[in-house]
Amino acid sequence: MTNYKDARYQFPASAITSGDIASARLTNASETKPAVTGVSPAVITNDAQNITLTGTNFVAIPRVDVINTATGIWYSVNTVTHNSATSLTVNLTLAVDAGTYRIRVENPDGNSGISAASFLTVSDAPVWTTSAGSLGSAAGAFSGTVATVAATGDTVAYTETTNVLENASLAKCSLNSSTGVITSTDFDNNSGTARTHTFTIRATDAQGQTSDREFTLTSSYGATGGGQFN
Repeated sequence: MTNYKDARYQFPASAITSGDIASARLTNASETKPAVTGVSPAVITNDAQNITLTGTNFVAIPRVDVINTATGIWYSVNTVTHNSATSLTVNLTLAVDAGTYRIRVENPDGNSGISAASFLTVSDAPVWTTSAGSLGSAAGAFSGTVATVAATGDTVAYTETTNVLENASLAKCSLNSSTGVITSTDFDNNSGTARTHTFTIRATDAQGQTSDREFTLTSSYGATGGGQFN
């Protein structure tokens, strides 16, 4: 048998032992993947709206998808604006209130990254079932339940954003943050003069979404007051 050497596979010893070839191969094989680390706002409704993604290695113009963590279904976004290598503005519409979504970004070169956490929540804001405007009237100095307000949503909490309803010099009422029941031990602070109190109540759900509504309560005095809520 004849022994021979193929020149194609002959390398100087220094090239083999220096690690240059291995290093070059690792360099060529390295990938720069985008990473999604933040989103604002983190809670959105079903309407089309913009969110801002923060992260690293965003290349114009990437593809962005959101993934329903409950069903695994992927949804495409409406538009993507490349602000910088660390910021994207995304317009999207998600019709399904399914809790949380993950976000995936794919650069034009095919490298992609997906958020490590389910940090985008889709949820409807509270919806008022009590009509705005007058909640009725009550006699001055009335003690008891004056009115009740209600809104639908996930664990709604009620607060006054004005300083009228719970002001001891004005309506002098208390608002139950859990039930929306308005009570008083001395409605209108027994001012002796009929007054209309205008105030705003905010409904806040478990995701921090809010909805405000303006109401009025009127006091009455004299024989027609009757000492009760009307």
